[in-house]
Amino acid sequence: MSLEAAGLRVSRGGRALIDGVSLTLSPGQVLVILGANGAGKSTLLRCLSGELGPDAGEVHLNGRPLPRWPAGDCAKRRAILPQQSPLSFPFTALEVAAMGRIPHGGPGLDDTRIAAQALAAAEADHLAERRYTTLSGGERQRVHLARVLTQLWEPLPNDEPRYLLLDEPTASLDLAHQHTTLALARRWTDRNLGVLVVLHDLNLAAQYGDRIALMKEGRLLAVDQPRTVLEPTGIEHAFGLPVRVIPHPELDCPLIVPRVASPSGLRLGA
Repeated sequence: MSLEAAGLRVSRGGRALIDGVSLTLSPGQVLVILGANGAGKSTLLRCLSGELGPDAGEVHLNGRPLPRWPAGDCAKRRAILPQQSPLSFPFTALEVAAMGRIPHGGPGLDDTRIAAQALAAAEADHLAERRYTTLSGGERQRVHLARVLTQLWEPLPNDEPRYLLLDEPTASLDLAHQHTTLALARRWTDRNLGVLVVLHDLNLAAQYGDRIALMKEGRLLAVDQPRTVLEPTGIEHAFGLPVRVIPHPELDCPLIVPRVASPSGLRLGA
């Protein structure tokens, strides 16, 4: 079982936002989507989540076409953390986290307990009684991370796989919480989850991704392990930036160093 895209195409105004994309997210892995602005990363995630129907191609969730899943059943199997989650009502952080239990019939007492545990997992339990509208951008993002965790907190019958889709989850976070969030996502793969993460930071992708999907102008350039995908030629082709790729001094992953010109005209990282 998996979350699978086959031959996806989405066009707007005569321009292909994604074109012929086929991709599989399997349980037990972190799949990172990389690419420059406008590469089609978020469009692909919206198709995988069911928010956007493709012009061509199909998405299958655990063997069934995504549109054929009832909304409630689909919500128990996949959760999405978008780039922005607008919310202007003065709910507490705990109440926002508990919203993830709605597909399961909540919120009740057990759902509130799960929401509190999810806030703790996202290192946001100290925010539980704070009004959401008073939180910083990074704090709000961690509360919404807890919300999507509560949505997938409990295993399904027969341990059916579930999927967590995260669109730039580290964008508003400080350095420590960037790593906290991605380390948490990696740990959750042990719960028979597949995790898809859209990122801009190549080194975070190298550190936390089991597989990397590199996109450019709506097409997939490569899908493979970080050591294979994150090589200088492919990165420069996708991002327009020359880089060096060296062994990380402390971790078993590549380290990407931009080779950009300094004010003196010397090329850094050369």
